[in-house]
Amino acid sequence: MPVSIHSDRRLASATRRFLCRTRSGPCARGFTLIELMITVAVIAILAAIAVPSYYQYILRSNRSAAESAMQEIASAQERYMVDSRQFAGALTTLGYSVPNTVSPSYSVSMVAVAASVSGGTSPGYTITATPINGQTRDTTCGTLKLMGDGTKLPTTPNCWK
Repeated sequence: MPVSIHSDRRLASATRRFLCRTRSGPCARGFTLIELMITVAVIAILAAIAVPSYYQYILRSNRSAAESAMQEIASAQERYMVDSRQFAGALTTLGYSVPNTVSPSYSVSMVAVAASVSGGTSPGYTITATPINGQTRDTTCGTLKLMGDGTKLPTTPNCWK
């Protein structure tokens, strides 16, 4: 008795359906619990590496913005000195306000040092950027100071660009 083409197709289709229902069949779809757990573990390891690196990047970029602002203030002080023959005692005297990129992370202040005739000290200034809010995690550098003579504190490597 000859087998028709239709019966061969029905048999192949039934065999495929049977194999797809079994767990190890070629049509099995989805992921096993072990595969999902391995994926989650890999993602957790990558996050454990990436998140601290990201926080360090944010701290460095905020510090860099504060340094730039301090350099701008120093330049304004030098221009003011040429015009007035003295250093300004406040940021408002210079017409300078702390940029929005710096103010959430640092409190910037400035103090003018008067010249002492008897002591022989020359006039100068000190610009200080004190970390606030989340920037206090920057324990490597902490408070940044820029003196009128160009001295930068702290002298820890990589604190100043």
